[in-house]
Amino acid sequence: MQDKPTAIELLEALEAFLREEVAPHVEGGLRFKVLVATNVAGIIARELALAGSQDRAQRERLTALLDRAGARDRGSRPDKPAASNEDTAAAVRRLFFELCERIDGGEADEGPWREQVLAHLRACVAEKLAVDNPKAR
Repeated sequence: MQDKPTAIELLEALEAFLREEVAPHVEGGLRFKVLVATNVAGIIARELALAGSQDRAQRERLTALLDRAGARDRGSRPDKPAASNEDTAAAVRRLFFELCERIDGGEADEGPWREQVLAHLRACVAEKLAVDNPKAR
């Protein structure tokens, strides 16, 4: 574990420095690049802050969604210790791939499961916007 400041705090400080101290003093193409760098720092900070909770939420939604349709989350057992963020991200990718296969197979073309899939996808978009552009909510 690193001491203070955290990576998130460092990125937030960089973002503020670029936006408040540098951008007002440059023009043209350089100003554009400074503003892009400001946005990059903010996106990375938000991704670091939100990735774990978003991955856990997606895993929970996908597990429920796929279980309702008769699928099993082979990586999830009640007696299994809590997964690391990396394990959770890998599980989300695996479950999302399974969801994509089922969508591709026509299972979400109509009916109540389609609405559940759409609700999950809307939640995923909202989570992505919270990282990429939190003002878009």
